[in-house]
Amino acid sequence: MAILEAYVKNLLSIVVCLCSFAAQVLAQAPQHPAGEAQRQAALSLEQQGRVSEAETAWRAYSKTHPAAAEPYGHLGLLEAKQEHYPEAVTLYREALRLNPSVPGLRFDLALALFKGGKLNDAAAEFNSLLGTAPPGSAEAQKLNILLGMCHYGQGQYAKAVPYLKAAAAGDPQNLPLRLTLAHSCLWSHQTRCVLDVYHEILMLNADSAEADMLAGEALDEMRDRDGATKMFQAAVRANPKEPNVHYELGYLLWAEKRYSDALPQFQAELENDPNHAKSLVYLGDCYLQLNNPTDARAPLQRALALDPSLWIADLDLGIIDSDAGRNDDALRELKKALALKPDEVNAHWRVAKLLRAMGRTEEAKAEFETAKRLNKKAADDLHKQIVNGNQPNHDDTQAPPAETAPTH
Repeated sequence: MAILEAYVKNLLSIVVCLCSFAAQVLAQAPQHPAGEAQRQAALSLEQQGRVSEAETAWRAYSKTHPAAAEPYGHLGLLEAKQEHYPEAVTLYREALRLNPSVPGLRFDLALALFKGGKLNDAAAEFNSLLGTAPPGSAEAQKLNILLGMCHYGQGQYAKAVPYLKAAAAGDPQNLPLRLTLAHSCLWSHQTRCVLDVYHEILMLNADSAEADMLAGEALDEMRDRDGATKMFQAAVRANPKEPNVHYELGYLLWAEKRYSDALPQFQAELENDPNHAKSLVYLGDCYLQLNNPTDARAPLQRALALDPSLWIADLDLGIIDSDAGRNDDALRELKKALALKPDEVNAHWRVAKLLRAMGRTEEAKAEFETAKRLNKKAADDLHKQIVNGNQPNHDDTQAPPAETAPTH
């Protein structure tokens, strides 16, 4: 993700430079002889970076030339440079109302909408411009990137894919662009697309850890655990410092119940990032699964200090306290887990056992019934998925497979 964030920043720096295009066009706008001195003074102030004075000069010019689009375009540009995007949008719209044919103005309007977070409105403007851009041109390339990023930024990954594909085809050497495309394919469940882009990335950089991680995620989506594990192992070899790479490999090994193999991966991730909360959770769970509750406690507690929403840590701490006979502490931890994850069968079953041991029979009976009902629902849901030809959803916060709740 870090490389994607860097790419977006680079993209924004590029499009910021494009604002100067509109400024040059506006500077070449038809002159008004009666106010040319006034106009030149405004241009000079703007070029000197004297923003407040330039704004005053352009507003004065607009009063003497009320039908002119140029002053509104320049005022919009000045607001955009100050990151006052809503104000810039209003001014650009007024300029376009007065003269919709001024080159560059609609692009700057779309750009102000984009940078102001109005991605849906920006996409509509960029799409209009793409319709008139010559196919294969530099203009079309920029617009494809921007349209892709508009949809990407809204989480509309399937919509982003065709624009990013077109942009990637127009820039065969652009690795960050392909990574953005690959993640859009992945998050819109287009697994084959991810693997196709993966091969393109390897052609650019045969040792790309990011590429191996992408392929691993795609194989995991297809439930090819063995293939995914091999891809993440390759990613670890390519760049052991890549963020999340040890965690992802560790998680796959943990899901296969290979706790002894998973444990050092979570430790390695924590060497790279000591505050990686999920690695702390699964490290603690690995210790617990390997019958080492003493070493499990500290990482679980630290994980909760970093992120109190990690219910698995509460569940494991409840199991540790329960096994040690600290029933009150265990009940408190397990109830915290259930407050965060009410449908967790294992936690309900554990609570039921504790309540029964504490002599609270009726409460225990109610918890056992809840566990039984949830177990049946999970089985029914799985049956429906299989009948419909779907795979169960991947969830990297699933409960530790320490014990299966009974169905009695």
